[in-house]
Amino acid sequence: MLANLQRSLPFTLALAIIVYLLLLLIPDLALSASVSVAIGIVLGGVLVPILVEVKGASLDSTGSPAAAKTNYDGETATLYVGNLPYRANEDAVRELFQKFGVVVNVRLMKDRQTGRRRGFGFVEVAAKDANKMIQKLNDFAFQERTLKVREAKERQDGDDNDE
Repeated sequence: MLANLQRSLPFTLALAIIVYLLLLLIPDLALSASVSVAIGIVLGGVLVPILVEVKGASLDSTGSPAAAKTNYDGETATLYVGNLPYRANEDAVRELFQKFGVVVNVRLMKDRQTGRRRGFGFVEVAAKDANKMIQKLNDFAFQERTLKVREAKERQDGDDNDE
């Protein structure tokens, strides 16, 4: 509930300000500023949380990217994906790989200092689909770049420093 309140607070305040301004612009009502603010806050406090709940429920049931995350219980394999376009995001990579099998997770690496993408990432997929994805997507043209896809190697203990 607290998360919903935090998420809806900016919308509540925006609606309160809009109602306040509308009530001030209607000369026939002649309400004081404090009454206009109170009405705006009450309307915003009641309507916005209801709208946030309804919108959140409809997004979860429609198959949005948040709902697309797969709860796969079988064996998985992690694929290294290199030469990714810097503008590619997790959803675009997930969508591409899902054409060839089950995608469990997508992680695109970012530079620690700049926050910009580094041009490679890892896609966790169903083990049964991994070889098919490697065959289909290695040397595949994706957003004007040629992808390099192979099975990821296990990380060595000394590899956790930046290159």
